[in-house]
This record gives sequence, structure tokens and C-alpha cells, in this order.
Amino acid sequence: MRITEFHLKDYRSYEACDFAPCEGVTVLLGDNGQGKTNVLEAVYLTCTGRSHRTRQDRELIRWGTDFADVQIHTQRRDGSHEVEILLPALGKRKIKVAGQEVSRSGELLGHVTGVLFSPEDLRTVKDGPAERRRFVDIALSQLRPAYYYAMQRYNRALKQRNELLRAAAVNPSLLGTLDSWDEQLALAGAELMRHRREYVDRLSEMAGATHQDIAGDREHLRIQYRPCVDGETAEACMEALFGARDADARRMTTSVGPHRDDVAVLVDGRDVRAYGSQGQQRTAALSMRLAELNVMRDEMGEWPVLMLDDVMSELDPSRRRRLLEHLKGIQTLVTCTDPDDLAGAETGAAYRVESAKMTRL
Repeated sequence: MRITEFHLKDYRSYEACDFAPCEGVTVLLGDNGQGKTNVLEAVYLTCTGRSHRTRQDRELIRWGTDFADVQIHTQRRDGSHEVEILLPALGKRKIKVAGQEVSRSGELLGHVTGVLFSPEDLRTVKDGPAERRRFVDIALSQLRPAYYYAMQRYNRALKQRNELLRAAAVNPSLLGTLDSWDEQLALAGAELMRHRREYVDRLSEMAGATHQDIAGDREHLRIQYRPCVDGETAEACMEALFGARDADARRMTTSVGPHRDDVAVLVDGRDVRAYGSQGQQRTAALSMRLAELNVMRDEMGEWPVLMLDDVMSELDPSRRRRLLEHLKGIQTLVTCTDPDDLAGAETGAAYRVESAKMTRL
């Protein structure tokens, strides 16, 4: 996949931006706070339907304006694709694919696919299970629409079940109606677990090889899926939900299911979250992103776009050199403050970004 055109209007700090990245490595160079990350964030928005920095659409709209507009054109194996996202200050966002408004957010997915690595990615390995579930959910949603819709069904049923548990604290007879919600949770949950198991197994294999390359063959990385429910089937989910029913009624929340899954990140068999150094955590996070890139390539038959947001300065020279070797043949957008961070890289284009304006160098 290749981005051919990209347009912003009143997005974050940009009044307007028209941008055509090259097929190889495009560098966005400038001081902090000039708008480099905003460009990558907007591309990521067209890939996933969400920002990696905020859940509030209002924060994406330039101050004093009524809406933001993001348009992107891509060339894929099956032809050209066009996505537009309109973010109004009031009301709901609008998503257009090939000029036609779509009613379901899932219809956005698959037209623009990308992998973003930013300093915030350290949270994937340093924070709790929710960050690692989010990592897997976003990757799988881009690749498999069935996963995205199963996740929507699961979250709706989970919300309804939790509301019922709270209502049952006042009216215990309502507990008798839990069976229908348990069944919906179990069916959608089993589908989520199946996809997660397959994906994490593939991710682990590729991340391990990438990590050995970047870390200089000194350490072994393994990604391990740890489901909350043993058995990973609808029947096992039903049994677990039924077994936890009394405790859930007391706590007024659902305690078992894929929303409690974890994904362990292990270096030489030890949890890098608890025992890894800052450098090990950073290298593990980078290896996971590059593995995500390779899994996408294998599943789609073409490379997604890679976005590297101010990560070169965080790596030592040897890790930086090995990372640059992985960029060949991949359309890549890189932000940095110091051009020396990309020494040795075959860059195709470079832009100076200053006060939300881009100038070709």
C-alpha cells in the first residue's frame, strides 16, 4: 500500500496541508511543537478511526474553527482508495469512503493500513493489560473486519450485563435474565479469543526474530497470549460466567472474559514489564511494532505504511542502524528534530515543519 495524496484542513495546528509522501522514507524535520506529530496522527486516524493521543474529536479541531477535514488517497493492489473523515465541533463525525458516506465505523477499516511507533508505545510493555489488549485489538481490527464487529458485539453485551448487575443490586430477581447476555458474551468472546490466539502466536514468532536482530542476538523475546478463560471456547466462557455469577452480583461488574485477557512480553523468559531495563522495554516495544508490520504484510500481501514518531533519538546508534535496515521497500514517515538521527538512511524526501507549515528541503 502507498499513500499518494494527503490533505488536512483545520486539523490540530494546521489551517491547511497538502502533502504527497514519496514511495520510500519521507522525513518531517523540525523542533518540538511545530506540528510533525499531528501529520502522523491524522494518517493514523484514517487507518484506525481513532487518534493515538486523545479520545476527544474536539481536540483534533483547530482552535476557533467549526470542523476538521482529513482526506487521504492510497494505491493498493486492488486499485485506488479514498477516505475522508469530517470532524465537526458539534454533532457526530462523518466518514466517507470513495466519496460515499458510510454508516458503520468498521467500513473505514482496510482502506488505509498503517503501523505507528511513538514514544507512547512504551506503555504497551510498561503499563497494565489494557494497553496490550488495545495493541492487539487495533492491529486485528485493521486486518479483519470480523474481529472488529465481534468486539463491538462483545462490548455492547458486556455493557448491558454490567448495567443489569447494578440493577439487580436493587431487584435481585433480575439475575434470572443474565443467561441471554451470558450467551451473547460467550459467542462473541470465543471469536475474539480465537483471533487473538492466532495473531499473538504469529506476532511472537516475528517479534522474536526482529528482536534478536535489533538487540544484536543477545536476548530472546516472546509474546504470550494469556486468556482469562481456560479453554477459549463459547462453552468455556459460559461456564466461567456462570461460575462467577455470585461474585459478579456482589461486585456489580463482570469479572471474567476477554476484557480481562493479558498479553505477556517476555525477554529471556522474564516479564519485561517487571524485570526489563528501559532499553529492553524500548527494544521490545519496537520489535512488536515491526512484527505487526510483517504480519500485516503477510496477511494483506502488501506493506502497510510505517510511521515513526520521534523514536530515533531514543535508540542507541547500533539499534538505530538495524532499524533503518528494516525500512527498505516500505513507505515510511519519520519525524525527528536532528537530521543526524537518520544518518545512513536512504531518504527519498525531506520537509521542514515549522508553525504547522511544511517546506520541501
